[in-house]
Amino acid sequence: MKTATFPPRVRLIDVAPRDGLQNEKQPVPTAVKIELVHRLQAAGLQEIEVTSYVSPKWVPQMADNHAVMVGITRQPGVRYSVLTPNLKGLEAALADRPDEIVVFGAASEAFSQKNINCSIAESIARFAPVVEAARRAGIAVRGAMSCTVGCPYEGEVPPERVRWLAGLMKGIGVQRVDVADTIGVGTPLQVQRAIDATLAHYDIDHISGHFHDTYGQALANTLAALQMGVWNFQCSVAGLGGCPYAPGATGNVATEDVVYLLHGLGIDTGIDLQALADVGAWISAQLGRPTASRTGRALLARRAVRSASGTGAH
Repeated sequence: MKTATFPPRVRLIDVAPRDGLQNEKQPVPTAVKIELVHRLQAAGLQEIEVTSYVSPKWVPQMADNHAVMVGITRQPGVRYSVLTPNLKGLEAALADRPDEIVVFGAASEAFSQKNINCSIAESIARFAPVVEAARRAGIAVRGAMSCTVGCPYEGEVPPERVRWLAGLMKGIGVQRVDVADTIGVGTPLQVQRAIDATLAHYDIDHISGHFHDTYGQALANTLAALQMGVWNFQCSVAGLGGCPYAPGATGNVATEDVVYLLHGLGIDTGIDLQALADVGAWISAQLGRPTASRTGRALLARRAVRSASGTGAH
């Protein structure tokens, strides 16, 4: 049987502490956010998106960014990233010494206007001094490219728009980019076309996938990206998160589900899946709801059955 060639190792970025929690209606205690980071790194995550330096007026859930960053115990070999929307946010972030900052832009004009009240070109121009200052300070820069396959306002987004956005990102000094299906409408072929468009400006080692599961395609899209050689993906433990500007969009693909897929393909992640499922169950309990990860629910149910039968107590 002929098998596909996949990357031997995949590195995951868990975005739950930032992207996963930012839209929670009730305040999440700072101590819980810090503990989430600690539990994720203990499970083997080597990249964690911790918080964002946005105005508390717009995202009150992230108002404790400084307290979270100074409260975490950093592990060697783990990269801690933060979202910085402007120079003011970057200045605040620099004091907390993240390993990487994240800037963002949309491949859809309508989404850009709805999200940050400016055009795509204007948004990139605003980020140029942010990227320059971060690079000058020795901090890496990642660019999140949203709506690379579909937009809630414009519909399908053509690859040419993605290629253009990737070129703009490259032009201001962004070192690597996320190809994000922000509203989870993409299918494998669409995702591959968006990645192919990005390859006009970035090599495969500097492209990551970020997929939402609104139409149940996130794992299929992950597999499609793997087939192209992508080895870096964003995901969120317990499937936390969504997008306030994308009506009907569900959360990010669950980290547990991605790890289960990768391990089944014989791909190394360095992550303890059972420990990760426990993290998902823990943070979900803190938020007062069950985990949205199918793998997490299955592993926890299997453990409960074994425990009840006396076979899982070792």
